[in-house]
Amino acid sequence: MANKTHATEWLEKAYHDLDSARLLFEAGHFTDTIGYLLHQSIEKIFKSSLAYQNVPIVKTHNLIELNELLDDFVDLNHDEITLLAIATTYHTKQRYPSPHKRLPSNEEIKAILEFANFLMEVVVQKLNIDREKIKNSVQDEEKK
Repeated sequence: MANKTHATEWLEKAYHDLDSARLLFEAGHFTDTIGYLLHQSIEKIFKSSLAYQNVPIVKTHNLIELNELLDDFVDLNHDEITLLAIATTYHTKQRYPSPHKRLPSNEEIKAILEFANFLMEVVVQKLNIDREKIKNSVQDEEKK
């Protein structure tokens, strides 16, 4: 049986990260920070699908692995899988200082941001969850 409530909770958190990333991108903020938020958003979008299916949430940050667990729930092409691989590095390689660290380019971040938005739309639609409810959950919390 589908667990729409648990999936919605994951999507609300994913939206927080995604919208924060968008705002920081528009403000010209540090791309490594934006990349980290985008990674977190995509991870939570995938985990919302697992939650919806009542599948145990795997403790991994590897977006490729998470996508494979979803067994083609979202059918991604080669270029989109490449974006997942890039976004995975934002969590695994970009978080800490390193002599070879580079900031992601604005173009790269823009591509991942657009992909994350696309992924959010696809999953919200497949799970039949109202995107406005997810967005408004932020405003509802602020009113309390």
